[in-house]
Amino acid sequence: MIEVERDGRIWTLRLARAEKANALTAAMLAALAAAVAEAVRAEVAVLVLTGAGAVFSAGADLGEMRTGLGVNPLWERASGAIAGFAGLTVAALNGTLAGGAMGLALACDLRIAVPGAEFFYPVMRLGYLPQPSDPGRLAALVGPARARMILLAGARIGAEEALAWGLIDRIVPAEGLIEAARGLAADALAAKPGHLAAVKRMLG
Repeated sequence: MIEVERDGRIWTLRLARAEKANALTAAMLAALAAAVAEAVRAEVAVLVLTGAGAVFSAGADLGEMRTGLGVNPLWERASGAIAGFAGLTVAALNGTLAGGAMGLALACDLRIAVPGAEFFYPVMRLGYLPQPSDPGRLAALVGPARARMILLAGARIGAEEALAWGLIDRIVPAEGLIEAARGLAADALAAKPGHLAAVKRMLG
């Protein structure tokens, strides 16, 4: 349920469970981490993460949440693989991003979204803890006060507000989403080997 489109040194990883709003299962998280590891071995320069259909991801699969998915270390393995990737990572958010799936986008270097996308992480209402790395990454992007709005107050924000807060970097039309993501990767693809990783290290 993770589709991998290989195009030279840029790969697109697609959550492909559109009939379930790309709700994430343990198998999908494991497959995503494995795809990133494969990209590392193949010396890929750019990863684009997107979803099939009209929703990026509704978060965790509710059936698997009842059997312990919420505390499965696969969440951290998947987001950690993305965050640790030495190349450029771009989240091309084709629609709403909810719950634990937000951690995958937070782990990327850049985030672009379609105009109708919404963003929320309802851990307070549902009684779950966020994944360990997510609050820090969220606060680094939007600041502690707005991170509290999302995690503690359950704020549900649209694309324009997400852009103003710094949660996403650009809003682009749905029909040009992947092309826009690839456009952001042009300099990274042209850079000398190791240069991108060096700049990322300087950013922290």
